[in-house]
Amino acid sequence: MNAMREGFVSPNSPKSALLSVDEMALFVDYYQLTMGQADFDADHNATITANYYVRKIPQGQYLIAAGLEQVVHYILNLRFTDTILDWLAARGDLSAHYLASLRDFRFDGSVFAVPEGTPVFPNTPIINVTGRSRDVQLFETYLLCVMNFQTLIATKASRIVQAARGRPVFDFGARRAHGRDAGILAARASFIGGASGTSLVLAGCYFDIPYVGTMAHKFISERPTELKAFRDYAEAFPNNTTLLIDTYDTLEGARNACIVAKEMEARGTRLRALRLDSGDLLRLSRQVRSILDAEGLHYVQIIGSHDLDEFQIDTLLSNGAPFDSFGVGTRLATGANFNSWTSEGGTSALGGVYKLVESDGRPVGKQSLDEPSKATIPGRKQVYRLTDTAGNYAKDHVTLWDEDVSEGQPLLIPIIEDGELVFDFPTLQAIQTRTIAEVNKLPDAHKHLTNATPYTVELSPSLLARMENAP
Repeated sequence: MNAMREGFVSPNSPKSALLSVDEMALFVDYYQLTMGQADFDADHNATITANYYVRKIPQGQYLIAAGLEQVVHYILNLRFTDTILDWLAARGDLSAHYLASLRDFRFDGSVFAVPEGTPVFPNTPIINVTGRSRDVQLFETYLLCVMNFQTLIATKASRIVQAARGRPVFDFGARRAHGRDAGILAARASFIGGASGTSLVLAGCYFDIPYVGTMAHKFISERPTELKAFRDYAEAFPNNTTLLIDTYDTLEGARNACIVAKEMEARGTRLRALRLDSGDLLRLSRQVRSILDAEGLHYVQIIGSHDLDEFQIDTLLSNGAPFDSFGVGTRLATGANFNSWTSEGGTSALGGVYKLVESDGRPVGKQSLDEPSKATIPGRKQVYRLTDTAGNYAKDHVTLWDEDVSEGQPLLIPIIEDGELVFDFPTLQAIQTRTIAEVNKLPDAHKHLTNATPYTVELSPSLLARMENAP
């Protein structure tokens, strides 16, 4: 006990498992280190370009790129400390000479990428990383983890926000996210995708995302009556009172809320909203609205939650449900690729890949004759986005990196050059504003919840010729 008080931590003490900056170097798959040593032993360290892209969109016809800021932070801050190198050396399978080569690791290459909040499409480059081969391959696992997850969640949020038709959507998903890092990154990506806020306070502190909350059933059930619970909460938060009314009987809860609302009016304040979290949300929302309106409480809003997604929200609003906003948890924070209309869907993951496309100026690619869909397009590439006369997005052209192009806006912009950050990362609020503007430029045909029209992506003739002549 004395040793514990003096700061000693037993090997059996609980560990937080939080990733520190010094530990980021081990966020690699083992083969990135074994290939690194094999390349080191063979004196191979070509200048290469690796390309991040997504082969297939799991739901819908567009993606919202998200996660670049965390990827760039990783690339610029990746270091192999003495502690990490000693730990690797103690394993005994990596040579001392190779580990010594990692001691002064610094990335001095370049990163070109699509800014966060940009709609992107299958098989088009989202990030190009150019540098020494042994350096570039170290980024694969972290880059894929962060980009695949945040892009998945930002896209899901965008679809939900589209379905909400202008009504605010809030991320309620931290408790169902796949881990603590996923919880805060889901809040970040949801905000990029258009969510108005989050229930996770840490996201408010760390990313300056507006955080919101109502109350839990616990608060109500531990008091002698629901009415007592409502009164206590209204007195504690007179200027921001939202009452959860489904602990016992939703309609009776609405009537109790009306009593409290009238008491608040007498004190010069107003009840802000009621939250429905159980049952037939369409029927109950109509009945609750009627109860409120009958008492002259037209200003009191109704918030809907309870296993919502874009499909459920669309159904509710198409049938006239009087919801003013929505809290979406599980199916947002996990990026559920699930159609709750048809009960069809797949794994909640985005299958983005990070593939070698160029080595010492020579285009290279994976042919994958046994599974042609996994073949890669050789060479470093750029994407140009073309608009119609109204300024809406019409199609993308994928070209050779140095190809002379006369029309369209290049999407991949410089982020890191010669190891130095050259891009000024915007605030998260600015990224969200950009996302909304970008999605508005995407024609509605590409944004339908089901049966959306694929967006046109064309390969330039020069790029097609390169593919045909690839070995």
